[in-house]
Amino acid sequence: MMTTKNRVEAVDRALRILDVFAAERDHLTLKDIAAATGLYKSTILRLCGSLEAFGYLHRGGDGLYRLGPKVLQLGTQYQRGFAMESYVRPVLRAIVDETEETASFYIRDRKDRVCLYRENSRQPIRHVIEEGLRLPLDRGAAGKLLMAYTDATKKSEEARRVRRRGSYFSSGERDPYAAAVAAPVFGSGSVCVGVLAVSGLRERFTPKAVKKFTTIVLEHAHELSQALGA
Repeated sequence: MMTTKNRVEAVDRALRILDVFAAERDHLTLKDIAAATGLYKSTILRLCGSLEAFGYLHRGGDGLYRLGPKVLQLGTQYQRGFAMESYVRPVLRAIVDETEETASFYIRDRKDRVCLYRENSRQPIRHVIEEGLRLPLDRGAAGKLLMAYTDATKKSEEARRVRRRGSYFSSGERDPYAAAVAAPVFGSGSVCVGVLAVSGLRERFTPKAVKKFTTIVLEHAHELSQALGA
């Protein structure tokens, strides 16, 4: 974890300015930036001058600030070098370490969910599914979450209830001997890109265990979402 002494205050402030820009706020006034960051306008002008010089910001003739071409260049380079697996695998291993159960990452493919990545529990009796296996969407924690966040019917009352909870627990829905807890993972634009799930034998998913597993999965889903650009 980065400590305060490893950081440069001026860089932090410049990055705060860049963070103000979002999809729905593609152009900002000096006043807008000051209100969003809490920085003095004189400070913002100096920092924006440096950001303009390096192509991260552009100030038009109307006086409005917009993101510059350097941001697009970096984004394109990031996409070229991006490998989701390198982000997801360590998260799955961490979940296994913390829960002692099996961890998976599912994505939606049309009317199915696909187990894209999997880290099996090290317990002798465990829930095992191979990577690449296709499973139904309408049964199981991961499937229900994927439907709630990606289906055309996501405005239904059931989908809204699932999204309000932010996680899902299933027991015996797909496999009568298995239970699972899942949480959604988001990418750029807050689009659901997949679901993290921890699964195992039903008898081990006691109310106390479910509460613990839910907290763990939600925390890791949030961290993974941030890493993926949410």
